[in-house]
Amino acid sequence: MTEASTQQQPKAPDAHTLDVAHVEGDAYIVDVRGHQLMVDQPTDAGGRDTAPTPTELFAASLATCVAFYAGRYLQRHGLHRSGLRVRAEFTMAPDRPARVASVRVTVVPPPALSAQRHAALLAVASHCTVHNTLHQPPEITIGLEA
Repeated sequence: MTEASTQQQPKAPDAHTLDVAHVEGDAYIVDVRGHQLMVDQPTDAGGRDTAPTPTELFAASLATCVAFYAGRYLQRHGLHRSGLRVRAEFTMAPDRPARVASVRVTVVPPPALSAQRHAALLAVASHCTVHNTLHQPPEITIGLEA
């Protein structure tokens, strides 16, 4: 769909689809392959704070992707994932347009992971799909369906 288009374009064969629908106030429900999650805004931004914000989910998407890749690295090497954690901190840009200015992701390896494996774990985790996408942004079009 192009930005000026008002007609729905056919879905590409490898396209993934999710749907977002208004619930009430600033709350929306997201349906992804039958899984549902909510987004909302904090009360100080006019929402009811019933769910994370879309921006928080953006950071969560990166952090969970890093965690998944780190976990798979551990699994491939027969190592336990118990204790693996990932923390994301983000800041908003002070100027317009509204956007995330920085994200810092910290991988907390399982306590049993040897120091010799830390660099390899970080290298694998740093190449997760979401991180790669942020480094090579996709083409994004926003259209309006008639």
